[in-house]
Amino acid sequence: MKLTLNNIEEINEVAKAFIADMGDNRIFAFYGNMGAGKTTFIKAVCEELGVSDTVTSPTFAIINEYESESQGCIYHFDFYRIKKLEEVYDMGFEDYFYSGNLCFIEWPELIEDVLPTEAIKVKITQQADGKRTIEY
Repeated sequence: MKLTLNNIEEINEVAKAFIADMGDNRIFAFYGNMGAGKTTFIKAVCEELGVSDTVTSPTFAIINEYESESQGCIYHFDFYRIKKLEEVYDMGFEDYFYSGNLCFIEWPELIEDVLPTEAIKVKITQQADGKRTIEY
């Protein structure tokens, strides 16, 4: 599937289309360069799922937990600052990834060795004209 985000004003509509296509999948790994819009898109998806908490990048905390009206608990990871895979083991990643709750993962390339095989890989790419493509 490929979605195009022409401008920021369309982000909630694109988030709705993404949600409609999520199916029973629970783990989504977001790939993209710094500034591609991973956190911004995850924020829009969470808003559309009924999260009333403030959605921010968990860069320093590594994980944020949100409550959704429709989905219950949602985990949002940012592994950008992970230096060693042992850090991921120490945080008990299995408890989160295999909880049955939605997991949105930023910088999954740093934890590929432990990323569940069922994770849906979502690539966000910024185009020269400022548009974003979201492919999965």
